Amino acid sequence: MSTPPEQPPEQPGASSPSYELSPPNPPQSRPEGQPQSQQQNPPQGPGGYGTPVPVQHNPYAQPTPSPYAPASAYYGPGQPGRPGAVPGQPGSGGRGGAGRAVLWAVVGAAVASALWGGGVLLLDKDSGSDSAKADLRGYTLKSDLCTAADLSAFATEYPQPDSDPTAYSAPGQAVDSMSCSEGLKKTGSSYSDAYLSVEADLHKKTDPAAEFADTWLAYKKRATTYVVTSVAGFGDEAYLVTEDTVAPSTTGSGSSGDREVILAVRDGWLTYSMNWSVYSSSLDTSPVATISEATGWVKSATKATLAKLKS
Repeated sequence: MSTPPEQPPEQPGASSPSYELSPPNPPQSRPEGQPQSQQQNPPQGPGGYGTPVPVQHNPYAQPTPSPYAPASAYYGPGQPGRPGAVPGQPGSGGRGGAGRAVLWAVVGAAVASALWGGGVLLLDKDSGSDSAKADLRGYTLKSDLCTAADLSAFATEYPQPDSDPTAYSAPGQAVDSMSCSEGLKKTGSSYSDAYLSVEADLHKKTDPAAEFADTWLAYKKRATTYVVTSVAGFGDEAYLVTEDTVAPSTTGSGSSGDREVILAVRDGWLTYSMNWSVYSSSLDTSPVATISEATGWVKSATKATLAKLKS
């Protein structure tokens, strides 16, 4: 059994340096409120563990917070020495900061509630405008517009009725639509000599007045051959659109080109149009109706048809 080495005798009046051993594991956090002096230091000396480190005693140094202990163990709420700790300010941990947080929470909730309430009022206002009663002037949706329309104005020029006209009717949430397309035949014709289409829309949610004029005046931009004029005596507003490109043929005795007459009417929240069109080729032997003649037929048929759409 080996004998421990002898320790050198201490010299009188000499002080031995103190050592603090760095622990291999982080120190345990001390209970809140416990004075610094009550913390237990790790064992020292040759029989302990760790590497001895000289302790520098500074009477003016502030305690160093441990990364393993809460900040409150070293600095109380709002105490001097804690970075940014000002009593009564947000982030200081004092009663003033908590009160300020509660106040801002209440204000935020009030603002959110006001915005939500305002949004509901706006939605209610908008939905109310959409549900306004439509000004339909007594017009109703017809299941077969070809049957409901009065096209007798064309009977003299085109006595043969179309044996298979095309009718379309579609009720909707915002718009009720109906249309009719027919071929017009002269006496003895095997094929259609002209074509006629009628369309009517009943707007139930929005007033079409703001866009009606733009729709028909835009024909001027489509081609220089279109002429658009305002017409009185039909509803609230009406436009007559015409095109005439028929010219004598350079290869035959006939003429070739297109002629078209459209009468568009807005009466309240009803929009309506009647379109007559014809194409003439150099092989045609019969004369083509003029724009003036077709305009008279379209105006007469429109007045009669609008009256029947109210019945």
